[in-house]
Amino acid sequence: MFCYQCQETAGCTGCTRAGVCGKSARTAALQDLLVYVTRGLCQLTTALRNQGEAIIPEDDRLVTENLFVTITNANFDDDALQARIRATLERNAALRSRLDGAGLSAAARWDGSGDWDDKAQAVGVLSTADEDIRSLRELITYGLKGMAAYNHHVNAYGKSASGVDAFLQAALAKTLDDSLTAEELTALALETGKYGVDVMAALDEANTSAYGHPEVTRVNLGVRDNPAILVSGHDLHDLEQLLEQTVGTGVDVYTHGEMLPAHYYPAFQKYPNFVGNYGNAWWQQKEEFEAFRGPILLTTNCLVPPKDSYKNRLYTTGAVGFPGCPHIGADRQGHKDFSALITHARRCPSPIELEQGTLVGGFAHNQVLALADQVVEAVKSGAIRKFVVMAGCDGRAKSRDYYTEFAKALPQDTVILTAGCAKYKYNKLELSDINGIPRVLDAGQCNDSYSLAVIALKLQEIFGLDDINDLPIVYNIAWYEQKAVIVLLALLHLGVKNIHLGPTLPAFLSPNVAKVLTDTFGIAGIGTVEEDLNRFFG
Repeated sequence: MFCYQCQETAGCTGCTRAGVCGKSARTAALQDLLVYVTRGLCQLTTALRNQGEAIIPEDDRLVTENLFVTITNANFDDDALQARIRATLERNAALRSRLDGAGLSAAARWDGSGDWDDKAQAVGVLSTADEDIRSLRELITYGLKGMAAYNHHVNAYGKSASGVDAFLQAALAKTLDDSLTAEELTALALETGKYGVDVMAALDEANTSAYGHPEVTRVNLGVRDNPAILVSGHDLHDLEQLLEQTVGTGVDVYTHGEMLPAHYYPAFQKYPNFVGNYGNAWWQQKEEFEAFRGPILLTTNCLVPPKDSYKNRLYTTGAVGFPGCPHIGADRQGHKDFSALITHARRCPSPIELEQGTLVGGFAHNQVLALADQVVEAVKSGAIRKFVVMAGCDGRAKSRDYYTEFAKALPQDTVILTAGCAKYKYNKLELSDINGIPRVLDAGQCNDSYSLAVIALKLQEIFGLDDINDLPIVYNIAWYEQKAVIVLLALLHLGVKNIHLGPTLPAFLSPNVAKVLTDTFGIAGIGTVEEDLNRFFG
């Protein structure tokens, strides 16, 4: 195998025997093969669109879901991956029959014959010989995987983001085109960022129209003496269905990891059994899921291969899958029956308490803009010298302790803007406030990174600046997986420069591609806490 799509890839070079994430070489091969046939599907749908023919929503959804299941820590179920490959081959055959076949790639023409392991070896990441072309193709592909994840959530509401499906498929098809130069692929990567902004805006609209705008909320960290279900991942639509089905059953519901920001939405606060948040970021789930003692629902990534001691109470849904874990599907209307979890929860003891206290969050764009006068006055008076965007992902690596120490060491006249599970590195620190404004403003999930862009653009307007980079904002972002890639490309599209990424730069950036990003956008890695404080603040 060869995989280097996440930050924790072995040696910051590539996983070659098994994934650091826990996937086997066989699973990696099936994911490579699924991406390959999906590229072929995208070439077919794009060719048909170019002929003026309509593409059915089911094909759009198939592309989105295929890419979503291949992101890091989402699906480890080989049977599910093989079923997706077969379903995609069937659609490819049906769509090929509507075209004359001229100019179609091998990916669009492959019928599934031959040994799949050999085929996966031949079409994986390393099948592109030129290092720079390979780097750009993978940068685009990983951005599209992140876009697909956000698109999945938009689709869950029965909605779609205008133009996103057509662009996603056309862009993925272009990664098969050997005639494209490095310059053309670089331009395509930046265009991917443009549609990344569009899909994140669509998701923000879908979430807020369904559940209201996030509000400043104090979230409980303790537990009650009731049986309970723990929900992890990112899917608010799944959470809503679970809460509706657990009302009056005596079963409490807690969030974990990236589901913490669900507490900020007014619509969820009406459920009396929606108790609080349990635990921390995704990578600590083995210990925390063990201690929870009740059933866990994984709605999206990030799944760590579970211990046998709790695997029988780990339920998956949507893009997530793991062998031996019960999977809950949806009917044609998108409804999911969670009665098995509720019944299971009633047989279990209440959770072991991990901590007490509360966390404050809910500073998405609508809430921050409501405080705009207060924020602007604090900036003008000098009470706030700079904002530091510390959004992104958390992870296992000891080097990520840098973000805790960096947050502790920040000058007292700075405010952290965050979204994503990176916040768990510092959201439980006592960092006080500035004139009543908390020094950590949590906008929500990584899915809510759009809020940080909206806040920056609004501040640019308020201060009358021609260049967004003239704002008193520093970008020191932790990344882990492919949703972080689309967020990065979105920021580049918006013109944001001098973004620092850590704890390492992506392994999939070749030296030449990294140099282009550095020279054009000022992309850089991180140093020590002391070096970076001096760099950002002098």
